[in-house]
Amino acid sequence: MQLTKKQARQFMLAHQKILPARKLQGKEGILEYIRHVGCIQFDPLNMIGCNPYLVLQSRIENFKSEYLQELLYSDRKLLDGWDKNMSIYALEDWPYFSRYREKAYRKHGKSNSISKILPEVRDVLEQNGPLSSIDLKFNTIVDWSWAPTRAARAALESMYFWGELIIHHKVGTRKVYDFTEKYLPPELLSMADPNITIEQYLEWKVKRRVGAVGLLWERSGDAWLGIFWMKSKQRLDAFFRLKEKGEIIKVKVEKIKHPLYVRKEEIALLHEVIKKSNVEPQASFIAPLDNLLWDRKLIKEIFGFEYVWEVYKPISERRYGYYVLPVLYGDKFVARFEPKFNKKTGKLEIINWWWEPDVFVSEEMKQGLIRCFRQFLNYLGATGIKFSSGSGTVRKMKWLRKIAD
Repeated sequence: MQLTKKQARQFMLAHQKILPARKLQGKEGILEYIRHVGCIQFDPLNMIGCNPYLVLQSRIENFKSEYLQELLYSDRKLLDGWDKNMSIYALEDWPYFSRYREKAYRKHGKSNSISKILPEVRDVLEQNGPLSSIDLKFNTIVDWSWAPTRAARAALESMYFWGELIIHHKVGTRKVYDFTEKYLPPELLSMADPNITIEQYLEWKVKRRVGAVGLLWERSGDAWLGIFWMKSKQRLDAFFRLKEKGEIIKVKVEKIKHPLYVRKEEIALLHEVIKKSNVEPQASFIAPLDNLLWDRKLIKEIFGFEYVWEVYKPISERRYGYYVLPVLYGDKFVARFEPKFNKKTGKLEIINWWWEPDVFVSEEMKQGLIRCFRQFLNYLGATGIKFSSGSGTVRKMKWLRKIAD
């Protein structure tokens, strides 16, 4: 199948539920999207809401963070877990990650620094749970994933990763745990891994990642992060088997050397996009770790947009800013901006704004961006916009000042 770049862009955005913009509704819309793409990536940085909120606000009409919190910690229809690094995925996917839990138990379950305190940790949880690490008095410092930490934290995180505990809720970024069996249905907990062999597991993972993005190639990249037991050879072998079975379909996009792939389930949508000549342009602000951006080399090829998340770069090496969001209009990235939500003043601060080269800012685009900003203010609960006095570009955006206050 042969696509133009425009068709590829429009398919990816339709698959991602970004175009048409914000047509999904409420908690059911959140579930529909996450089940559709498999997972959304979690990151705790919170300048204007953490990454999952930013992903969902561009897809869900009048999105509120409470919707996601309820699905995770009240309704128990979503789970925090390891997928594309730390992620959020649907409850019914629990059995598919049993290999991860078994791996975690093999790694940490026999650790002397942890195992010796586990009986007491379990007793305290049974009597006083749900609890976080600050509620436990095991203060011995042990080696841990990123850096040495308290034994209390290491024990709780280990029990979480091997599935004995679940995140009951969070206080900010602090995790509060309780026993998994209290919250997940027994039939789900006892369900065997649907993927019996490692080959089946890798095929499931590769197809899941293709669906997480929409169109994806076989090349190495960040879209493949977090998949245990899979290196380049295993990934290519899984691609080959999926192609042979017809589970993924090869797509050729003009002027892109490497073939791309789409899940067989999305072929009908792909044909629908091909039939459409135009899509009503609407604006969206895209999260730094949005599924759409998981392979930034691919985005550069298809959208002509180069994006680097610069939060971990020294200030002297940043080209743009600390926490910068891409701005999508129609099927193109037209700008990027650095926002910050000032909770004291209730204002969304626009620190800077950068238009992409050769962008013509039409009246229609201005109106689309104003509607997008109104949605964004509603999502944040912000009362208006404050413009940075140091940005010449922002000062020229007089058309946006009508919603500044």
